[in-house]
Amino acid sequence: MAMDKISISLDDSLAQVVRDAAAEEHLSVSAWISAAAQDRIRNRLLRIALDADAEVFGQMSPEEIAALVAEARERAIVTDPRSDAA
Repeated sequence: MAMDKISISLDDSLAQVVRDAAAEEHLSVSAWISAAAQDRIRNRLLRIALDADAEVFGQMSPEEIAALVAEARERAIVTDPRSDAA
């Protein structure tokens, strides 16, 4: 897979938390930040899809949201983040 090297700046305290989290998960800082960015993008796309759905079908009720969350948790597949270590 082609990689695009970028440079980012973080507050000192945040940078340390990122380093610690990456080390704890046996990932490089780059792999950890990449996974975090993927999570944010996935959440953004989900929000866009849910907003579009709400425009067509209306807002979901709290009960519908609870049922959707329960179903998602039942179907969730938990993986070991170390399996993607770079």
